Amino acid sequence: MKTLVIGTGGREHALARALSLDPGVTEVHAAPGNPGIAAVATLHPVDPLDGEAVADLAERLGAGLVVVGPEAPLVAGVADAVAARGIPVFGPSGEAAQLEGSKTFAKDVMAAAGVPTARAHTCTTPEEAAAALDEFGPTYVVKDDGLAAGKGVVVTDDRAEALAHAAACERVVIEEFLDGPEVSLFALCSWSEADGATVYPLQPAQDFKRIFDGDAGPNTGGMGAYTPLLWAPVDLVEEVLRDVLQPTVDEMARRGTPFTGLLYAGLALTSRGIRVIEFNARFGDPETQPLMALLDSPLSPLLLGAATGRLGEVEPPRWKPGAAVAVVMASKGYPESSSSGDVITGVEAADALPDVHVIHAGTALGGPAGDDLVTAGGRVLAVIATGDDIAAARAAAYDGVARIAFDGAQSRSDIALHSSASSA
Repeated sequence: MKTLVIGTGGREHALARALSLDPGVTEVHAAPGNPGIAAVATLHPVDPLDGEAVADLAERLGAGLVVVGPEAPLVAGVADAVAARGIPVFGPSGEAAQLEGSKTFAKDVMAAAGVPTARAHTCTTPEEAAAALDEFGPTYVVKDDGLAAGKGVVVTDDRAEALAHAAACERVVIEEFLDGPEVSLFALCSWSEADGATVYPLQPAQDFKRIFDGDAGPNTGGMGAYTPLLWAPVDLVEEVLRDVLQPTVDEMARRGTPFTGLLYAGLALTSRGIRVIEFNARFGDPETQPLMALLDSPLSPLLLGAATGRLGEVEPPRWKPGAAVAVVMASKGYPESSSSGDVITGVEAADALPDVHVIHAGTALGGPAGDDLVTAGGRVLAVIATGDDIAAARAAAYDGVARIAFDGAQSRSDIALHSSASSA
């Protein structure tokens, strides 16, 4: 089967790499891709937000499966355009993708489905925002209602900072602060008239949103991740499937907008029980990278089963033993800005290490020679390592990070540190 992956980032590289190792996949194509994806896929210069152009490309290639990676094309309806040509596409419709595209919509779905989440108010004026902040009190949580590439959330004890963020957004969701550790749980979802909704949870992971060690500094798209979570309750997946994932996909089907693709539940394990922080409508980045490193099942049958409403006919995901850790390397100035054109060295040396591979996100070809690997975005690379346990995987990942250099490179030194200490 020929597959086509849409997107340019680390998530798309991880998915394309997994598909390239799948015995059922004959060709991997990507649009527009990046230099790392080019090592495992044929690249095509297509605008990922242009649904008709993506569908045209899929038809020309004879793709048997299209995987739409990023949230913006999904919210823009790219999956709809591909599905309209009769091509199986992994990713929700534009309407269903509003679970990520609008936090207000997601809150409404959760309320209707009885899914536990933080109390919240949607605000469109400074007066409404001020009243909501006063009702919930510090710590203040202010979220841009729309897509913001993982950086539209401010969590602060500073009321002025919270008000300023609200004023900078057209519409915000202000909600109560949720205590406890955060967990990411992805689920493959399919729906058919005959069988209803099928939901296959993946292995839980944890990511690190803040830019600096100790969870300090502003939010980012994610500075690292690891799996498995040995400290999590043993019945976590079962509970989240019962109380969060299945009710949500059932409610989406009831509304006439069934959800197919990847449903990402960002969760807080609070003192009052599990609460949903947010939903995403696609594979998360950087959690996808360590998850794909440990996935023992072929990826294409799972994605195709979800795309065609036949996921229940596919064996649930299997996982390799051990652990995987991803450490993100970001460019100078991130997350407030990013630096482009800085020459990157050492990627081949890191890739050559045992149990290590480097995933490209914000990279391009350029530099003085014109074909140097250079930075081209905020999050530049993710170094992924596997090991017998989290301590071994973490040590290998940081060994890889130490081989790579570019001007102003940023990475956290504490990814999976707490879990590593407990597993050693």
